[in-house]
Amino acid sequence: MKTPLVKMILTCAMVYVVTFGVLLNWVGDIPTAHAGAPPQGNWISVPAGTRILVRLSQTLSSANQRVGGRFTGQLETNLMAEGLVAAPRGATVHGKVVSAQSAGRMSGGSELALELTDIVINDTAHPILTSRYQLQGQGQGGRTARNVATGAGLGTVIGAIAGGGRGAAIGAAGGGALGTARAASGGGGQQAHFAQGTMLEFRLQQPASLPRPR
Repeated sequence: MKTPLVKMILTCAMVYVVTFGVLLNWVGDIPTAHAGAPPQGNWISVPAGTRILVRLSQTLSSANQRVGGRFTGQLETNLMAEGLVAAPRGATVHGKVVSAQSAGRMSGGSELALELTDIVINDTAHPILTSRYQLQGQGQGGRTARNVATGAGLGTVIGAIAGGGRGAAIGAAGGGALGTARAASGGGGQQAHFAQGTMLEFRLQQPASLPRPR
């Protein structure tokens, strides 16, 4: 009678040991699954609505730009968050053309709209989602170029028409003159045009995670 009892006890003990070992292994795997994720303390969150002032590194015109085209600029001011410099002045930013329409010969107006896609910090591009900056000009015979406020405050841009005329500027309340854009007149009407060095203001549409400054 003792032998079957001993066998049963040994069998139960083995099952217990194996089960306990599996549970320990499973519990030990939980933190390991997240080991590759960067610690939260190494990142800084730039809140939605933060203004980003950018100086264009190239000239952009509705006459030759296409949707999806890329452009480059530099931060004109430090990008601040949590009292820290999340991205320094001069940091490279990239963007894309989200709308482009060349001026028509009759009534068709030109249009050029831009938005930012990423900020380069320590040689790494970090994605961001911003409002768009849009400039419109009229077709042949039109006289007005304007910055169309799409989304939150976009600042103000002066639409200077070739020949000395001045177009209407539409921007956010409190936004100052950030640079010069113009609708260049030609045989086909006014082309929306951002000159190299123009300063444009964007706003973050959602929080952006950037490396915490060291």
